[in-house]
Amino acid sequence: MTAPSSVDLAAARAPNGRPIITVKDLRKRYGSLTAVDGVSFEVAEGEVFGILGPNGAGKTTTLEMIEGMRPIDSGEATIDGVDVRANPREVKRRIGIQLQASAFFDELNLEELLHLFGRLYGREVDTAALLADVELTEKARSQVRTLSGGQKQRFSIASALVNQPRVLFLDEPTTGLDPQARRHLWALVRTLQERGHTVVLTTHYMEEAEELCDRVAIMDGGRIIALDTPQALVDQLVARGFTKARVERLANLEDVFIDLTGHDLREGE
Repeated sequence: MTAPSSVDLAAARAPNGRPIITVKDLRKRYGSLTAVDGVSFEVAEGEVFGILGPNGAGKTTTLEMIEGMRPIDSGEATIDGVDVRANPREVKRRIGIQLQASAFFDELNLEELLHLFGRLYGREVDTAALLADVELTEKARSQVRTLSGGQKQRFSIASALVNQPRVLFLDEPTTGLDPQARRHLWALVRTLQERGHTVVLTTHYMEEAEELCDRVAIMDGGRIIALDTPQALVDQLVARGFTKARVERLANLEDVFIDLTGHDLREGE
């Protein structure tokens, strides 16, 4: 696999304004396996940045190193000017992390959990506002185990926002959600960006990446093999002579589903 071209390296630099995340030559090995092999990129403040790749591409390991959750073998990562290797505790004060699967205290309700998380950060939390942001106001006194899949995902994001993070990491936030729940979560990501949060997300849904991300990095074999805006990457593919046997339609089956069943969330207990 070839190294990124000069165009790719230019695209790796944060556009417009200062970078809030800077990653330089990040590497991670497990015995003979190189999981992350010289990854470099910047994320601009207020950007929604996507990391895409097949299973085993190295994207999760990359994020875990940037978040201070996994030791860095070599290379550099900084968030909001803080060196991740030198001061991971300070980095954790500046970020929020939503995971695909999260464990919460079973006997506490959503409101109590948010208060607890706030205490851990030494903050007073407006639980009503947080729950309203993620459309869970009516579930304030419910326990997490009673929530639907979409509700659990949204509560996980609410818990990641308790410390008012500069950067929010979302790990496949819409996996397993129905179309209505997925599009409501998209709207939440856009709202968070409008409020000034920087969002870094992984997803296997290419439509989601096109809809939400200002830029995407595509990883494979532990390396970034392409990085640019979604439209620029599509244009580059077409310029190389790519054509589709099937002409794109103005709408797809998901659009039909939403049109017929409505945009409102329909979530059971």
